[in-house]
Amino acid sequence: MIDITHKRVSLRHARAGGFLSCDLATAKRILAGDLPKGNLLDVARAAGLLASKKTQELIPHCHPVSIDKMQIEFQVITEPNAGVLIEANGSSIGRTGIEMEALTAVSVAALTIYDLLKPIAESLEIQSIRLLEKIGGKSDPRFQAKPGLRASILIISDSTAAGSRLDKSGQAIKEILVKHGVEIKALTTVPDEVEQIQAAVKEQVHQSDFVFTTGGTGLSPRDVTPEAILPLLHRTIPAVAEAMHAHGQSRTAWAMLSRSFAGIIDNTVIVALPGSTSGAIESLDAILPGVFHANDMLKARGHG
Repeated sequence: MIDITHKRVSLRHARAGGFLSCDLATAKRILAGDLPKGNLLDVARAAGLLASKKTQELIPHCHPVSIDKMQIEFQVITEPNAGVLIEANGSSIGRTGIEMEALTAVSVAALTIYDLLKPIAESLEIQSIRLLEKIGGKSDPRFQAKPGLRASILIISDSTAAGSRLDKSGQAIKEILVKHGVEIKALTTVPDEVEQIQAAVKEQVHQSDFVFTTGGTGLSPRDVTPEAILPLLHRTIPAVAEAMHAHGQSRTAWAMLSRSFAGIIDNTVIVALPGSTSGAIESLDAILPGVFHANDMLKARGHG
């Protein structure tokens, strides 16, 4: 099973469908309720629901998913092609999607219908089991970065600025942003000095939609990033900081010692990330791609 610990919990939906074809006479018997094994669709629905809950036991690499909703609906068709349309609609709040559970529900519901019809029909065929829709998680198109977003990265570190420490967190932030399609306008290093931090931020806000800083958010005497940047902010975004802290706290108790924050200068979003590479990555896991929507809000493009 792949590692999904870096993913954040979110609301996810999936809709799957399939079709079981049969002859016209059999379809009419389904509609009339004239079947030797009794109520066809209720039994198939129950089988599909039970199967969806067992998906992780049937498919080796599936993670257990908390199924918060699973609805299975049927439509009996007599023309142009007779058969039963099957659709499963599921929802879950978790770290991974619910599409496999929806597909399993459709598959087993179709097999159950096949089993119940085989005494009276010869021309049965299960067809077109497929995912119809998937919403939620990082792949959700609603939350993706819009084309043309620009970001600057500011590494705040005495040792990195002096050349005695190799930067890793800034490079990691750059790689993640590039994967989201964000153009990197600058990657700059400054020491832990209030005046130099402020000067670098003021320079970068004029060329970028986002400024991500890394370093200087801890408790050591030289950690002055909040003291340097907070006075420059026109507004803060408390929930972004809360999301980073909550995500980090579930992974290490040290996350509560971070003074990471987020805010706005004019139309530019500032996000101050921890200086450790793992802390910076985990913080971005918590807020991307959702935080990109701040750019739409600042430019009065609404919520889409």
